[in-house]
Amino acid sequence: MTSNADWTGRVGASWAENHRLTDRALSGLTGQLLDAIRPLGGRRIVDIGCGAGELSLALARERPSAKVIGLDISADLIAVARERAANRDNLEFTVADAQVWRAGDFDPDLLVSRHGVMFFADPAAAFVNLREGAQPGAQLCFSCFRAPELNPWANEVAEMFDRPQSAAIDEPGPFALADAEAVRALLEQAGWDDVTHRAVDFAFIGGSGPEALDEAVEFFTRIGPGARAIAEREGSEREAALLRLRDWLSRRLHGDLIALPAAAWIVTARA
Repeated sequence: MTSNADWTGRVGASWAENHRLTDRALSGLTGQLLDAIRPLGGRRIVDIGCGAGELSLALARERPSAKVIGLDISADLIAVARERAANRDNLEFTVADAQVWRAGDFDPDLLVSRHGVMFFADPAAAFVNLREGAQPGAQLCFSCFRAPELNPWANEVAEMFDRPQSAAIDEPGPFALADAEAVRALLEQAGWDDVTHRAVDFAFIGGSGPEALDEAVEFFTRIGPGARAIAEREGSEREAALLRLRDWLSRRLHGDLIALPAAAWIVTARA
């Protein structure tokens, strides 16, 4: 389980420090999510769990007449996002929890998220709050991971360190919204209509270039289910864990690229 305390602390700081690598890892998904968002329109846009701002920045560039607000509970990630958004007048970033956030008279007509909605302590309350703060008929479009077993970049690493990945909707974490029927019921109970799920696959890039293996080892020790397990080990135990991870990644190195299968949902709904 990944809690708010993790994102406001160690996890958020690590994602901020490694934002270029995480954006690269998810780049194959980002393009598909943007393709899904484009037909939806929207001039008052909220990016939920915006992280270091990759999706917010893309939308602000594509829609210069729109106003985009990116929300994240990690001050470290928001600091990075603000640096990246310098001189973009139609974009702002705010440290806030979307579960309770309201922006006065800013009532969005489009709410989006790239993998930022799986960590709510109370997802039912969060989606109610987001719907109540949005315009009638506002569109929602977000991505989230499908089942852990379809995501070996996470599941196999978790098994390596005896860290089972939960797909329970009431346990915040990367797979909390993996169950499409449970998510449909959750959204409908929160007042969202026309809920759709579209399955998408992409390559989760762990490392590239002549140092791809070293880069991937470093990345997986900072991001994902192995990061905490390795951080908790010391001395010879830590060295053994790193060797296991390196061996696993080396078997997935093809040329100068480590790219692992990843599976996600793109979910849309209407307020």
